[in-house]
Amino acid sequence: MVLWGTSFVATKAALTGFGPLVVAALRMLLSSAVMLPLWSRVPAPDRRAGDWRWLALIALLYPCVYYVLEGNALRLTTAGQAGTVSALVPLLVAVGARIFMSEHLSGCAVVGLGASLIGVVVLSLASPGQTGAPDPVLGNALEVLAMVSYAISMLALKRLTSRYNPWFLTGLQFLVGGVLFLPAVLLEPLDAWGHVPLDAWVGVLYLGMLVTLLPAGLYNFALSRMPAGRTAMAINLVPVVALVTGWAMLGDSLAPAQMLACAVIFGGVVLGQMPSSAVGPSATALVRGLPER
Repeated sequence: MVLWGTSFVATKAALTGFGPLVVAALRMLLSSAVMLPLWSRVPAPDRRAGDWRWLALIALLYPCVYYVLEGNALRLTTAGQAGTVSALVPLLVAVGARIFMSEHLSGCAVVGLGASLIGVVVLSLASPGQTGAPDPVLGNALEVLAMVSYAISMLALKRLTSRYNPWFLTGLQFLVGGVLFLPAVLLEPLDAWGHVPLDAWVGVLYLGMLVTLLPAGLYNFALSRMPAGRTAMAINLVPVVALVTGWAMLGDSLAPAQMLACAVIFGGVVLGQMPSSAVGPSATALVRGLPER
């Protein structure tokens, strides 16, 4: 999550010299180049008929759809705000896991999801245009859609982790993405490459070599051994890292209303992760209509 949290600043840097599709293509191609020499050491999966549909869905939503949405979002909003929106993922996954995998979803999670969604709306509407964030409302909306696509991909991937090695799934995701986005690199004018600033190259290299394959693989590894909703809780660290790195490296700032919105988002996320027992024995007894003993 620490690595993922710094990806927002790196993507902002990469976008100073490349378009969103080229950034997505380069980071996936670089990640595939890192993974290919290690591919022979990954255990073979236990394939079954129909798996290709789930594999296609996983690779299409993340990284393909996700990177397109997030790349365009970061052209319109700040790295810190985009990172804050990512706090929605744990609750989205918890809801999806409850519906499709019968994982427990408490009443607190439902209330927390609603509070977080309200916080995201306030964060977007209270965001004034600033350098590097010409349209934060649209940018944050695209980031929300990116989080939805990622959450769906995560739930689909969870279905296969019992029979597929997590590093196999990770490598496949970025290999498919690299192939699909390769035309974006090939169609880039040759003379444009010579005018790309150094910061953009550093951002792309950082994304491709460190912040794409490694955190995704580590997360998929955790997902293969933990419930989807519980695993997603760690994503709450991403907004904190994104806000700090955005402030430290890009000079991003938050207005008081935005800070309040962040507090609402974090409060909703914390509330959504609380088990029903956290309300206390007295409240539990009251809800059940039984006397406390």
